[in-house]
Amino acid sequence: MNKETLIQVHDKVKPYIHRTPVLSSELINEITGCKVFFKCENFQKMGAFKMRGAANAILSLSEEQRNCGVVTHSSGNFAQALSLAATKMNVKAYIVMPKNAPQVKKDAVKNYKGEIIECESNLKAREAAAEKIRIEKNATFIHPSNDDQVILGQGTSAKELLEDYPDLEVIFTPVGGGGLLAGTALSANYFSDKCEVIGAEPENVDDAYRSLKSGKIVFNDNSNTIADGLRTFLGDRNFPIILAHVKTIIRVSEDEIINAMKLIWERMKIVVEPSSAVAFAALLKEKNNFKNKNIGIIISGGNVDLNNLPF
Repeated sequence: MNKETLIQVHDKVKPYIHRTPVLSSELINEITGCKVFFKCENFQKMGAFKMRGAANAILSLSEEQRNCGVVTHSSGNFAQALSLAATKMNVKAYIVMPKNAPQVKKDAVKNYKGEIIECESNLKAREAAAEKIRIEKNATFIHPSNDDQVILGQGTSAKELLEDYPDLEVIFTPVGGGGLLAGTALSANYFSDKCEVIGAEPENVDDAYRSLKSGKIVFNDNSNTIADGLRTFLGDRNFPIILAHVKTIIRVSEDEIINAMKLIWERMKIVVEPSSAVAFAALLKEKNNFKNKNIGIIISGGNVDLNNLPF
């Protein structure tokens, strides 16, 4: 993975993604004491940054592989992203989802023409069901975050942000499976000589924080957080990138996530999901360390269940 590769990936996915806007708020700048630039991936196709990685992963396949289809396991945004990207490229998408996944997310996958295979609500069952499809259909498995082509695709968001605002000193991004954080770290490394990348994570599922501290991947015993998109774990493809390029992950409480989400809704007038608010919550928590700096925040997505808002 080098600078030229990321440039090529960005050029390749451009026909399949939106170049999302960057928004700012004078009030939020006052509250934080710095200049904050929100990269709004909630305005991305299917409502989240994951469209970037899904599109690049499918575009990287051979014609023979595309003819056989793709398979993933996801209960959220990557399920929708792979379904939509596959439909745009006339590729069959098999999506393994837990039976208890929110109906609104299942409906979205169906709307994007993904074929849902339901399984029990645990990682072992998800992996087994995906492997069964891979063998039966000769489909190519694409991991939601632990895949080189997915990581490169996700990095295009920060690349655009740095093109628009080259003076950024820090970019905050949420971290769950690690694809966005790794991709963002690569872009900051290749397209800026001064921009630090900081991860943000719920205290209740702080495996990435503990992994970074210990130097090896660790896991969570529970998944009790409102930020449902961040309940997944790091992988062997993205963790080495994070280890090499990310020095800090900030943990935030559930109340801090809800307060940050509410502030964005009220002041920015945009819909963001709880996982997106985690990055802003981290800045609010540690704002005294970032006085007068130019800060980028990647708003990762806006797919929320409007009947189940936390405020």
